[in-house]
Amino acid sequence: MPSSQPSFVIAVIDDDHDVLGSLRFLLETEGFRVRTYASGADCLSQLASWAPDCFIVDYKMAEMDGLQFAQRLHESGQLGPVILITGYPDEMIEHKAHRIGIERVVLKPHIAESLVASVRSAIADKGFPNGLRKSP
Repeated sequence: MPSSQPSFVIAVIDDDHDVLGSLRFLLETEGFRVRTYASGADCLSQLASWAPDCFIVDYKMAEMDGLQFAQRLHESGQLGPVILITGYPDEMIEHKAHRIGIERVVLKPHIAESLVASVRSAIADKGFPNGLRKSP
């Protein structure tokens, strides 16, 4: 159930339009504000004007994969938590993801069950108890 607290802003990056729509619906239903991007480059180009509370990025994308996006994000000084979504259950992907600072890896078949919990947990780790922003 959505919270009455001010909502967090989540950046979702995926080159599949249908996945972007589904993730937007799922997250907005849970009370998050969502900005979607069809590529990592699109998202990175917008970060000078805003900073999301959490990033959700697909592993497999055409121009820049999710690991490359996270690497560039961290090199640019952005410290928001990153959640990698993938349809490829592979320990090496998880190992590489954690090595470059990705908070969590969520498998696509289980997105509905675990993505919202992962976002709330990543935000809580950032310093907001229970995944809720304190009122100003």
